Amino acid sequence: MVAETTSHPVAVSNFARTWLNRLGPLLGLVLVIATFAILMGEPARYLSPKNLRTVLAQTVIVAIGAIGMTMIIISGGIDLSVGSSIALTGVITALGINQGLPTTVAVGAGILVGGVVGLGNGLAITRLRVVPFIATLGMLGVGRGVAKGIAGSQTVNMPDTWANDLLLTVPKSQWLLVAPGVWIAIALAVLAAVVLRQTVFGRRVFALGSNEAAARACGIATERLKVYVYGLAGLLFGLAGVMQMSRLRQGDPTVAAGLELDIIAAVVIGGGSLSGGEGSILGSMIGALIMAFLRNGCQQIGWPNYIQEIIIGALIVIAVAIDRWRSARMITV
Repeated sequence: MVAETTSHPVAVSNFARTWLNRLGPLLGLVLVIATFAILMGEPARYLSPKNLRTVLAQTVIVAIGAIGMTMIIISGGIDLSVGSSIALTGVITALGINQGLPTTVAVGAGILVGGVVGLGNGLAITRLRVVPFIATLGMLGVGRGVAKGIAGSQTVNMPDTWANDLLLTVPKSQWLLVAPGVWIAIALAVLAAVVLRQTVFGRRVFALGSNEAAARACGIATERLKVYVYGLAGLLFGLAGVMQMSRLRQGDPTVAAGLELDIIAAVVIGGGSLSGGEGSILGSMIGALIMAFLRNGCQQIGWPNYIQEIIIGALIVIAVAIDRWRSARMITV
């Protein structure tokens, strides 16, 4: 009887904490939207269909990157080379189109290059035993250098193709309602959420991030799984690079510097734990929307760029602090 009495409050506490973790990012998104709608003094303009389409289009690059980063962070890793990978794949795609390759082939080549970069990270971590932070930091420099080298340290212009229309604020086909890239991001998010929650692969990724030694003891090939995770994430980063190229309508080897921080922030704000074993695709998507609405709101009000960086930096610190507090609470319970 005593056991039942003491376990009931714990069960209630765990239930409340679970729902708070799920609803926290959504409440944060509502708070950000409401705050900027009030600060602007024109809620109707801030929440107009035109501005919402703009925000959604601006979210796509970070959102697709956040899908890949979510898998990596859940597995207990980190990837700092995302910005360089996005720049490299954008340049590769633009060069391919310039060389007369079919647009589909050029886009596919860019995505595959992202996958190769991801595999390189995974192999450096598993075969060379380099910690993820250092391995991906090194790849950040390699990727950026290669992008500048093949582009001749200048932007790569390209002819008009369907690849330029992926992030149009007003899509050419009105029945799409939003940019094609938005629908691609939504489809990928749904697919990734199903894979992580409903498949053996997803359960193994969570197990890897929760306790690698235990996962290995259960027969999971942890080294191979890490390579798969980084490779899959690299493909998504490659697609994000194609989207970045579409947005700029050119390949730029200097673009996306520091974008990895926005992507990591989206995952952490969405409930992902830098300790591994926790996170969700839905939460990361909400985190990406929070970042997009923050930047859009600051631009609408006219705040300088450094104010945006200060706010986002503070959000990252707060989100990580909450994650550490939550982890400490779980240990004590």
